[in-house]
Amino acid sequence: MHSSVVFTGIYGYAIGIFWLLCGVLFITINLCCQCDEGRRKKINLLCNYKDYLSPIHMVIILLLFAIVTSGLTIAISAKFNNEARTSVNIIIKTANDAAEIIHNATGALKDIQEDLVEASVGVEASGNLYSTADKFDATAENIIKKARKNRHLINKAFKVVFVITIVIISLNLIAATTLSVSGLLKFWRVLYLLMVICWLMIVIGWLLFGVYLFLENFSNDACTSLFNFEENPYNNSLSYIIPCDELLSAKSFISEVGGGIYNLVNEVNSNISNLQGTFPNLVYLCNPFTAPPQYLYQPENCPPSSIQIGDIPKVLKPYTCFDDGGEKCNNQEFISSSEYEVVESYTSSIQNLLNVYPSMEKLIGCELVKDAFSEVLLKHCKPLRKLAKTVWLGILLLELIIMYSVVLWMRIKVVHEHSYHVSHGQG
Repeated sequence: MHSSVVFTGIYGYAIGIFWLLCGVLFITINLCCQCDEGRRKKINLLCNYKDYLSPIHMVIILLLFAIVTSGLTIAISAKFNNEARTSVNIIIKTANDAAEIIHNATGALKDIQEDLVEASVGVEASGNLYSTADKFDATAENIIKKARKNRHLINKAFKVVFVITIVIISLNLIAATTLSVSGLLKFWRVLYLLMVICWLMIVIGWLLFGVYLFLENFSNDACTSLFNFEENPYNNSLSYIIPCDELLSAKSFISEVGGGIYNLVNEVNSNISNLQGTFPNLVYLCNPFTAPPQYLYQPENCPPSSIQIGDIPKVLKPYTCFDDGGEKCNNQEFISSSEYEVVESYTSSIQNLLNVYPSMEKLIGCELVKDAFSEVLLKHCKPLRKLAKTVWLGILLLELIIMYSVVLWMRIKVVHEHSYHVSHGQG
């Protein structure tokens, strides 16, 4: 996202500054005219319009237009705020989901590591599992930290913009209404003060117009970044929130896990084949991975008669001696309860890892993030741009109405003063 986007609202800022300068120039000329009575009368004569069309009716019409425009603009601004927050929440939720998937995977890895240590096997392998789990946990915590920080900042920014929008539009409307009411009631002494206030409110209104111009271009730029993320998720400005490049480093490890489980299941099934003569009721394990080198996770291809790794304890339970003092415990065909508990814990951990394996694959391939960004692109990008544009168009119309009202009252005031001086001059 380019920093130049910030300056895309410069048109509104420039108009606001220009209008402010015009106000300063008008006040300066007015003060000079008051110092030179002859020149003031000359200027008043130039402004002696007799053909202005029913200014009272015009003022009322403009005021009604301003009220309607203000209400619609605030309502559309609220929709823009909700749409923007929804889009942000989708992205942040995806980051949180990614962190949860990583934590689930690392939890399973740590359980396997503990099982290996308790069984006093694979000490070196268990150490590698623990270090890998810690690395993944650090990545997950980093994602959560960034997600929370960005959600807080972005939501706060949108809330501030929305509140400022309501305040500025409301103050503009109040100032314009007070000006018109004072003029209609012929409170000429306060009219100049109210004109100055309206003039300043118009300046602020144009600055708000510039802000929404910026927000429209910001929405365009953000949606472009989302589209580019789909094309290349590993080198993108949005990688700051969800670092797909960091997750990509786990691809080789996931492949090793798949290969390890594939070899383990094949070894168990080979032993089952050797024991078929003694235990004809033994069933084969489902090997959810394809042959090397791909090791693709495809559990749907398992034979119907096979069982999941997590179901191994159910198969072994009838062959387990839970009563160490019982007669069948002396039978070598049965395993002890402690051995059964190790197998149960170990297979449960592996099954937990397999349960999150598809999510890990989607996460490492950044498919999870792409799906979320696709949802924002398809459902929210177009409304965001449209709403931002509609808001700045509403502000534009409102400021033009108030500007015309101020100019109209300036004209009425000048004509009134000229008539007053002419009548007193004749008297």
